[in-house]
Amino acid sequence: MSGVIVSMRRTLLSCTSLVRNGLLGGALAALLPAAPAEAADIIDTLSIMLDFNRQELAVLATALALLGFSVMAAILLMRTRVRTAKNEARLRARIGELQLQADRFGALLFAEPQILISWPAGDNRAQISGDIAMVLPRDSSPQRVLAFGTWLPPEPALQMDHAVDALRERGDGFQLTLTTAHGHTLEAIGRAIGGQAIVRIRELSGLRRDLAETHLRYKALSDETEMLRGLAAAAPWPIWAKSENGALTYANPAYVRATEAASITDAHERKLELLDSADRTAMERGLKDAASFNSRLPIVISGERRIYDVRAVNVGSGSVGVAIDASEADALSSALVRMAEAHRRTLDQLSSGVAVFDGQRRLAFYNDSYRRLWDLDRSFLDANPDDSSVLDQLRAARKLPEQPDFRAWKAKLHEAYRAVETAKDTWYLPDGRALSVVTTPNPEGGVTYLFDDVTESLELARRFDGMIRVQRETLDSLAEGVAVFGSNGKAQLFNPAFVRMWKLSADAMRDEPHIQTVEGWCHQLFDDPAVWRQIREAITSIENRADVPLKLERKDGSVLDGMIRPLHDGATMLTFQDITDTENVERALRERNEALEAADQMKVDFVHHVSYELRSPLTTIIGFAHFLSDPSTGPLTPKQAEYLDYVTKSTNALLALTNNILDLATIDAGAMKLELGPVDVSKTIELAAEGIQDRLATDRIRLKVEIAPDVGSFVGDEKRVVQVLYNLLANAVGFSPQDSTVGISARRTERSVVFTVTDSGPGIPADMKDKVFNWFESRSQGSRHRGAGLGLSLVRSFVELHGGKVRVDSIVGRGTVVICDFPTDQAAHRDAAE
Repeated sequence: MSGVIVSMRRTLLSCTSLVRNGLLGGALAALLPAAPAEAADIIDTLSIMLDFNRQELAVLATALALLGFSVMAAILLMRTRVRTAKNEARLRARIGELQLQADRFGALLFAEPQILISWPAGDNRAQISGDIAMVLPRDSSPQRVLAFGTWLPPEPALQMDHAVDALRERGDGFQLTLTTAHGHTLEAIGRAIGGQAIVRIRELSGLRRDLAETHLRYKALSDETEMLRGLAAAAPWPIWAKSENGALTYANPAYVRATEAASITDAHERKLELLDSADRTAMERGLKDAASFNSRLPIVISGERRIYDVRAVNVGSGSVGVAIDASEADALSSALVRMAEAHRRTLDQLSSGVAVFDGQRRLAFYNDSYRRLWDLDRSFLDANPDDSSVLDQLRAARKLPEQPDFRAWKAKLHEAYRAVETAKDTWYLPDGRALSVVTTPNPEGGVTYLFDDVTESLELARRFDGMIRVQRETLDSLAEGVAVFGSNGKAQLFNPAFVRMWKLSADAMRDEPHIQTVEGWCHQLFDDPAVWRQIREAITSIENRADVPLKLERKDGSVLDGMIRPLHDGATMLTFQDITDTENVERALRERNEALEAADQMKVDFVHHVSYELRSPLTTIIGFAHFLSDPSTGPLTPKQAEYLDYVTKSTNALLALTNNILDLATIDAGAMKLELGPVDVSKTIELAAEGIQDRLATDRIRLKVEIAPDVGSFVGDEKRVVQVLYNLLANAVGFSPQDSTVGISARRTERSVVFTVTDSGPGIPADMKDKVFNWFESRSQGSRHRGAGLGLSLVRSFVELHGGKVRVDSIVGRGTVVICDFPTDQAAHRDAAE
């Protein structure tokens, strides 16, 4: 310590400048906490030197602070060196202990042949130690141990690779038993220890290998047992096992459900059995006699009776059994039997001969048509003869086609037993018949023969071919152009007239062109897009197939009358006929008819106009004639009175004629309307008869009136009905000879009132019956009648306005009968304006 103080004093002398700068307080602050004992000595020294001035004291304090710091540093360095020496001694002792322990563990670890492979965390470099020669030759590289494929077969090598990858990536441990390519048995154990993946490989030999193999067999047996138990539990069929004394030792859930037990223990305690006593007895007897039992039995489960295939077999000292639901199979089997019987009954009803030969080529089935076709004896067929015997008997009876080599022909026919497809042939029999023969191999072996008499079909085919040829020739000779287009729009048939009519090439048409192509060829003569679109749609349409008439006016001035007609097979037929001449004649006749109608209308207009113009002066003349005949105007001489009477009669007749003409013109113009109301038949006949009384008296003609009691009345225009009857009576009186009888009668039918007017005049010839109702058609036929020929025209017009009909029955020399029907139904009345 004294040496230190001497050093400090020397330092104080060299640090006077620092003391003078006022650093004493800081030095003391740094010294006192660091070394209090040394500071006390320094303070004692400072008390001796109290006579120094303040500046020297400051320098002294600084020197003391520096001295204290140096002392502390030296002390700490000395303590550190001492502690380090002690720790080094202890560490060397610990290393010795660890080395001893490592040697002891290494000796213990490698006491038997094994290899350790370790991978530090995050490092792909493996560290290998141990007896490498255990798996590889001694001169091999240690890294070859990691190439498992060099010393392990492919499958164990792949298993080892996967296990090591799982260990290093996820820390999954493993334990594998491996067999090397040289036949050595190794055990590989992988674990994750201390952040490292470590794999230990050692050879199994002796007892350890036997234990490992036993363990593997036990594990495999255990896995197999668990698998079988899982399979039995998942099976939908009841499965059970019984001991030697018949006690239930195992049952799957399906067995428990079938016996309606709560569990296998419940089924064992309650002695629930799946089979009834008789079936159980039969199963026990079968297991005792043959060590197995197999039968299809009915079992009631959940109140439902079902069919099960029960199979049981002795196993060890007990037995196992299973019941497989065969209800559907049983039902299908029964249905198959019924179906086969139904097929047999159906085949018996066929007109085609059917014969079925089995795999041994013996007749298994035949229908009655087959027997009648070949006229074979039923007892011979029921004996199930073979195919060759049947053919030999048919050949002996000369019922088969003649063959130059019958043996070869029969061998070729029997190739059907080895064929996989149906074969067809036609046999022409010596008796003139033709048979269609179809041989079909059966899936279960054998052949089915199907015989059809096609004699009539072939004859019909020949006739059909002949008819087609005749139709073709007929079609070719037609002047009408015909073409048939199929459902695909292509031309299938055409005749020469069609080619000539449209100026086409016959060779091009034989190539079956599409309708659009034909349309392009025909555009030079007719190019109306709407008509061609209608033709295309009619040919290619599937629905709304109906006849479509066509009329084409082509560019060359010709006119064609066409027709699109759908055929039953989906095709469409186009027909064209040149009607140019007919169209010209029709056009001329139409123009002439229009001219005639115009002339007739002019005639009607003229008559209507003239009649209307005549009516006014006639009314004036009639009025003055009545005025002159009135005694109040003064007396007339007899001659004047006679002349006035002639004037009155003539004007009345002219006025009636004019009114008739006006009425007919009004009816033709559609302007006349009926004033409907109740019509009293008796009163109407009476009013009509009053108008001809003077003519009856003049010509000494009797009027015979016959009215049925139930005739009553009907709805009509009374005025026009009276006019109809008056014209009929006047016409009858005009044609009747003197001292004759004119009759009028009325009767009611279910739907009409019928008026009949008869006379005994000269009658109407047959060629005149259709003309008597025309305007101005009047012929005397040798009678006194003279008229304008308008009466019967008015009669027909007024009757038809009422919705009725007029007919005339007449025999020349025996008179005429005119019948008018007026309907009683108001709905039948027709308005003249319609």
